[in-house]
Amino acid sequence: MANLGVGILPSGATGNEISAITRRAFVPKLVVQLYNSSPLLAACIANAQPASGGVNSVTVPVQGAAMTTAAWTDYSGSFAQPTNQNGIKNAEFALKALVVPTPFLGFEGAVQLDHAIIPRIEAVMNDATNNMCDTIANALFLNGSGTAPFTTTNNQAIIGLPGAIDDGTNMTTYGNISRSTDTYWKSKVYAAGNVNPTRANVLQYITGVLKNGAEMPTFGVMGAGTWALLAQDFVAQESYIMSPGQSFDTDSKQPHSGFRALMVSGVPIYLDPYCPEGVLYLANSNYLSLYIHENAAFAFTGFESTLPNFQIGYIGAVVAIMELVSTKPKTMARVSGYNSLTI
Repeated sequence: MANLGVGILPSGATGNEISAITRRAFVPKLVVQLYNSSPLLAACIANAQPASGGVNSVTVPVQGAAMTTAAWTDYSGSFAQPTNQNGIKNAEFALKALVVPTPFLGFEGAVQLDHAIIPRIEAVMNDATNNMCDTIANALFLNGSGTAPFTTTNNQAIIGLPGAIDDGTNMTTYGNISRSTDTYWKSKVYAAGNVNPTRANVLQYITGVLKNGAEMPTFGVMGAGTWALLAQDFVAQESYIMSPGQSFDTDSKQPHSGFRALMVSGVPIYLDPYCPEGVLYLANSNYLSLYIHENAAFAFTGFESTLPNFQIGYIGAVVAIMELVSTKPKTMARVSGYNSLTI
């Protein structure tokens, strides 16, 4: 419907007449409004590992107990007879499939042929990828499916951070290894206690990961309001140093305030819009990967006719088969109970 009577457009009969005989001045691009970017998803895809078929397509041997015994000796160099000690188990993960069907009606093509401003099929194909990434980005913060405290599991969905970075609270058995009996398979889980996130207490939990897993996490993610509250602890400490002859209004290298990532003890903390508020995940990209099937890495099946269903048209699908896998959960941590700003 034309927006008549506004600006240079007339209203009434004249407006209707000019609307009927004048083409619309379309902007030849489609502006998508409903999807977000996700630092965690970007990191997982950048660090993705290939997987193939088979039962439990991702099987990772992990050592959770000593396989030898150390003993002090004297001048004689004698030692006790060694015994065979078992310390290796398999962490096993099944791949999950995400499908986005893409329909294409036959007469849609007939109507748009040579007259399309935005080819609808191109918009649908673009949306299929965006929708898939949005679904995965949400699933990364869910233990299968459900809402906080993430206790509902959907065996067809990927296991997100609440299960992968956990001490058994949300997922007792992870990768077919019990966290109750094999405690090395636990992440550190902290309750911040309804406090504001600060450099000091985030540093405390980073140190806890280092003590528990003997390695520093490589990055952390927070919700927008939680991250913004942590950023206030940084911004308050900012200072500006101006050299002689420089000024804020004339210098091309003007001082910048704020940060894209909040660096705490060398660990960057990123804002992820999909992350629940009040939660900090400290992850280690050396051991956290998205395993993607080599033959279904956001693959398109191609279009097939819908004539067998008595309809003129085509249907295809974008398919991704994957699983988020943590092979050393003790190098990661989850902190909950932070305050957050209302964004």
